[in-house]
Amino acid sequence: MAATRFELAGKRVFVAGHRGMVGSALVRRLVRENVALMTVPRSEVDLRDQAAVFAWFARAKPQVVFLAAAKVGGIVANNTLRAEFIYDNLAIATNVIHAAHVNGVEKLMFLGSSCIYPKLAAQPLREDAMLTGALEPTNEPYAIAKIAGIKMVEAYRSQYGADFINVMPTNLYGPGDNYHPEYSHVVAALIRRFHEAKRSDAAEVVVWGTGTPRREFLYVDDMADACLHLMKTFSAPELVNIGTGEDITIADFARVVAAAVGYRGRISFDPSRPDGTPRKLLDVSRLAALGWRATTPLEEGIRLAYQAFLRETGQG
Repeated sequence: MAATRFELAGKRVFVAGHRGMVGSALVRRLVRENVALMTVPRSEVDLRDQAAVFAWFARAKPQVVFLAAAKVGGIVANNTLRAEFIYDNLAIATNVIHAAHVNGVEKLMFLGSSCIYPKLAAQPLREDAMLTGALEPTNEPYAIAKIAGIKMVEAYRSQYGADFINVMPTNLYGPGDNYHPEYSHVVAALIRRFHEAKRSDAAEVVVWGTGTPRREFLYVDDMADACLHLMKTFSAPELVNIGTGEDITIADFARVVAAAVGYRGRISFDPSRPDGTPRKLLDVSRLAALGWRATTPLEEGIRLAYQAFLRETGQG
């Protein structure tokens, strides 16, 4: 993979999904670049609506697209809202990628998810592990939609020579997360649970699952920085994982969150709740070879995420 140089300066750059955690981090990072930043609210253009997407692209003519829009959620949301997770994410991917091609977008980045990898793939997860085994059943609809998006990018690249690329972020956390008590990801769920326990002086917090699965966590602003680095320097059909290259058990991670929040009670685990994939650690050697590494330590990132939670929920 030879290094390339794509100039963002002066370009019209569209962030699809700018109000989500990932999209808002990309917006924060792009503000530091000399670009014409383009966003559009869902009330104006629903990315699931093909006609609306095609009309907007034809009118706005973005030159660069970060496709960060997605219906996302934690293990319960993925397993409960299976139809929405496959339909919404397929529709978003097909509409935006095809509209980008038809309207001559110079470069597009599609953001996948580490759940595209087989449940029992060898660790750490290499980019070529995709489609080598069965997926984790609880998030299979979401994973299949993301795999379809990846394959669309590959197809438009091979057939039309489109400069479209795929990146695979690991588990993300930080400002703009979803703190829903049932449908949130593990980081936001634990921040909320420990905060409420501290506020109510609860003696114990029960964490879902056994606590034994291992997960990798990346601060979302680090992810945004990696995306810009790759947009400027990478152009190839291969996927690129974005992560830290380090993981931690959910039990140890819960202790990190409790410390950041200031909760000093007991932590226990509920094995009746699903664990999900036993381990998800990305092989980030390809990203490192392209010149980027994460810089935010986990403890610092969780501290910043807790500050964001207090701010965003009006409790700061």
